[in-house]
Amino acid sequence: MTIATAPESEKDRSPQRVRHEVRLRQLEVRRVTRLAPSMTRITLAGPALEGFTSLGFDDHVKMFFPAPGESRPSLPHIGPEGMELREDQPKPITRDYTPRRYDPAAGELDIDFVLHDEGPASTWAAGVKAGDEAWIAGPRGSFVIPFAFDWYLLIADETGLPALARRLDELPAGARVLAFIEVDGRQDRLPLDTAADATVVWAHRGDAHAGQTGALLQAVQQAEFPAGDYHAWIACESLQAKELRRFLIGERGALPKWVRASGYWRRGATAVHDHHDD
Repeated sequence: MTIATAPESEKDRSPQRVRHEVRLRQLEVRRVTRLAPSMTRITLAGPALEGFTSLGFDDHVKMFFPAPGESRPSLPHIGPEGMELREDQPKPITRDYTPRRYDPAAGELDIDFVLHDEGPASTWAAGVKAGDEAWIAGPRGSFVIPFAFDWYLLIADETGLPALARRLDELPAGARVLAFIEVDGRQDRLPLDTAADATVVWAHRGDAHAGQTGALLQAVQQAEFPAGDYHAWIACESLQAKELRRFLIGERGALPKWVRASGYWRRGATAVHDHHDD
């Protein structure tokens, strides 16, 4: 299959926002697969997955984790306004994760975890085994970017890698893609499957030549971009995402409305998800 010529109308290039009914789903771990020293894949399954919908490659679900010393997480209930808590209930420990793969026929949902610290999510992912329980809610909605650009720019670190890999999976044959991915070192690279015409650049955080600029930003600055209109997607540390967005708009002629930049984490903070739209 080849992609059609990119439409010129603004309407054809406008993203679509789709809302979903929020459900709290109790699932079971079916498999645990180590993808790299810094990343593991948890495959979830169960009848509660019926009706699960994720239309955007960077959708996210909330996962709920036990507090230290607890075996089960504090869980909300779903009310008219979404997730709600009782007044005497401790705040749930949650983190946002990309639905990496959903297979309705097999009844499976893959979530990829970065194993980077001793926080509740990493601790759970490092010790979880088949048969353990897991709880998710969402996605609340999807942001669907059309296949209507001349080419696509994808930029991410490990936290955005699951969404970037899913985008590569979903882009049609013939779509031109330039992807930049920052990881600690060569051992953290993952195989990426795609039918698109993709050029993937791996940037190593430990590269001595990166200096203060950072390996990811430096790789993007040094790259030669294809001609034509492009959509840029960025997911990494929050300040880095903001700087990358500024560079693309200021130095590479990107249209602000065609740049989606998100901070999937922020130094010195937990459980954040920043959007840099201006």
